[in-house]
Amino acid sequence: MSDELIHDPALRQSYRFEPTPDVLVMEDIVEPGGGVTPHVHPTMEERFEVLEGRAEFLSGRRWIRAEKGDKVVVPAGTRHAFRNAGDTTARIRCEASPPETLQAFLTEVAELSRDGGISHRGLPTSVRAFKRSIAIARRHRDMVELSFPPAPPRPVQRLLFRLVARGQA
Repeated sequence: MSDELIHDPALRQSYRFEPTPDVLVMEDIVEPGGGVTPHVHPTMEERFEVLEGRAEFLSGRRWIRAEKGDKVVVPAGTRHAFRNAGDTTARIRCEASPPETLQAFLTEVAELSRDGGISHRGLPTSVRAFKRSIAIARRHRDMVELSFPPAPPRPVQRLLFRLVARGQA
């Protein structure tokens, strides 16, 4: 596992990555109240294991509470999220397969977060941040479908990506 820790202050978590060609192993250190908003990986399966603390995982429409030693598998194409609803830091190991662009995506989102561009709910904080968010989502659109509340349908998201991309040219 890499020693480099990527911090995302808005989503209250930090990542360490160990990429391989077949799987991305990630350690996620999630502060109380931290987590990720609902999203879908069309072709990526994620296997989570709680190493310390406790977490709650959304898989489909149901929240699952997991504690140290518990494992949660999210099949490709399943809407999911996770959060630390406890009062201590949680440490979660995730194996993402195939790894696709997950590491680059999380690194870019964390950079946007450190720049003040997203709120604790994962929403852009300004028009400029919205444009950056759209650009990130567009670059990684084959790997992740985001569910910003409220989420426009996928065809509308694609149209927005194209419109915003034209405006940045």
